[in-house]
Amino acid sequence: MPDIKIERRGEVEWIRLDRPDRMNAYDADMAQELIRALENAADSGVIVLTGTGRAFCAGGYLANLSDPDPEALRGMFYGSLKVYEAIRTSPRPVIAAVNGAAAGGGNELVVACDLAIAAENATFGQTGVRVGSAPVLGGTNFLSMSVGEKRAKEIAFMCRRYPAQQALEMGLINQVVPAEELEDEVTRWADELLRMSPRYLEIAKISSNVWWNQCRDSYLGGLGMLVQAIGSKDMIEGAKAFMEKRKPQFEGRAVKTE
Repeated sequence: MPDIKIERRGEVEWIRLDRPDRMNAYDADMAQELIRALENAADSGVIVLTGTGRAFCAGGYLANLSDPDPEALRGMFYGSLKVYEAIRTSPRPVIAAVNGAAAGGGNELVVACDLAIAAENATFGQTGVRVGSAPVLGGTNFLSMSVGEKRAKEIAFMCRRYPAQQALEMGLINQVVPAEELEDEVTRWADELLRMSPRYLEIAKISSNVWWNQCRDSYLGGLGMLVQAIGSKDMIEGAKAFMEKRKPQFEGRAVKTE
């Protein structure tokens, strides 16, 4: 069964992450499916990305980290960057319709989208350093363009959860609406975009990628470090603790000796 559902509503392509059993977390195969969906939606006027169930997206599938397959994880890490770049290089505006939790790579997915509208019950935040990873594809770099460096470091380092209204005040998203109004509000924004020149909207979008593109070396450098750390004690412990719903016992901190 596909992990992505696609629905064309007039000139708007709705792409729905459809793994509610794992909060729409993606593995390498699901990432490739999402990339294809984004590329195939280039003939639409607007693309909407949303989730099924109580979550928008929980990022990469953490079970893969507790018993890591280096080749599969490498594919997922680099697949994540390809997903975000498919959003950024699409000729069409991409709106995140955040229906629930946007955590870890799911929060970075919101960062990558051109616009974001959230339900009142949505939450945002990174999970990386709590579970044996790091948000190197937006959370540690490009996010500061939206919320400022100090706030971005707080989000990346502290792994707190931010309600939708606070995310709006920080500049992470564009609007908050009651959950039952989310799709109608996103449709209104899409309809407004459809009244614009698609040619010049594409120019406006691609030229607005200047800071995203400037961060690309940081993305690749961060991915290289994550790949080198595959199988580390902190990665395995963090993932296991998350799956077992307990506090992790990390060993990575240096201890001074007399």
